[in-house]
Amino acid sequence: MDLFLDILFEGISIGSVLLIAALGLAIVFGLMGVINLAHGELMMVGAYSTFVTQLVFKEPFFKPYYDSYILVSVFVAFIFSACVGVLLERLVIRRLYGQPLETLLATWGVSLLLQQFVRSVPLAVGPGIIITFIAGISIKNFLPDRIIQNFDQKYTDLSIWIFSFFLGTISTNLLAKNISRISRPDSRNVDVTSPKWMRGQIEILGDTYPKTRLWIILITVVSVIAILLFLNLSEWGLRIRAVTQNREMSECLGLSTKKVDTLTFAVGSGLAGVAGVAVSLLGSVGPNVGQNYIVPCFMVVVLGGVGNLLGTVLASFGIGIMTDLIGAGRLLTIFPNMPSPIESIVEFFATTSMARVMIFTLIIIFLQFKPSGLFPQKGRMVES
Repeated sequence: MDLFLDILFEGISIGSVLLIAALGLAIVFGLMGVINLAHGELMMVGAYSTFVTQLVFKEPFFKPYYDSYILVSVFVAFIFSACVGVLLERLVIRRLYGQPLETLLATWGVSLLLQQFVRSVPLAVGPGIIITFIAGISIKNFLPDRIIQNFDQKYTDLSIWIFSFFLGTISTNLLAKNISRISRPDSRNVDVTSPKWMRGQIEILGDTYPKTRLWIILITVVSVIAILLFLNLSEWGLRIRAVTQNREMSECLGLSTKKVDTLTFAVGSGLAGVAGVAVSLLGSVGPNVGQNYIVPCFMVVVLGGVGNLLGTVLASFGIGIMTDLIGAGRLLTIFPNMPSPIESIVEFFATTSMARVMIFTLIIIFLQFKPSGLFPQKGRMVES
């Protein structure tokens, strides 16, 4: 029983990290059909957002609330990554819908640019850019109608963006002045320290489990529930599903498909940022932190069925349990009397890297017989 619980926990733990990383990709790739190779870099943005949030909470004004920084970083990472995703969608991907090869090459180029940006530019510049963008697209909504009507729209928009740039510059200077670690370019890996309440282990049913892993599982559960409620109960969620099922009919009914595309990409990118928070708690954060997850994420989405969130969940946990069974050598414990040739093969794959090779091989074989995955997407878009 203890062995079963250990396998289940480790499998769910590994699967949770994979699921929260693949959830955003399931939205963007599954619902929009966009192959976004910059998804790993959106996770990187979330991870670095967590690091910057941690440094901000070490400042005297926020220090009494330091233990809550990880909660704040979840929202900060979501917003920052969502803003980067909106910029990516508006400036690059919007012109490439329906052109998968061009989209793949463009997002790959963006991923390289984001990695080099982190290596070459002080981290304090990042929040300044995000604040400029948020202010630029939102200030107009708070202006009185008489101001908007009495002035030329071009000059109004230009004035708003100049003011937003001013706010972003001030924010960058304030961060760089008060936090020396983000005031200069630094390509080295950085570490996120868990707050005290997340350190150590907790006993459940006689077994001990790391608090950090339990926190990641909790983030994953909340994220899955939130995205399901959003897609199924909210007005914008219904619009996303409508556009996914039949874009032409949605346009005829008056839905703004461009706004839906932007929102979908923002949600998927924001979830990648939340995944970055989880990843930052497991090890060092560097420019290449997201590259370790991009291929497994695509595997999860394709195996579960493109556009099917339930399939993504099951595929993530299935891969997590298989990784623990193979990579941790637990098959030798479960079947101690297996034949010598098979035992040698199992021992050969009893490492994390080799277990991943074995699992990817099995997934490829499975997809030869069921290329649409466990739960194929249904709808008029697919049928056409």
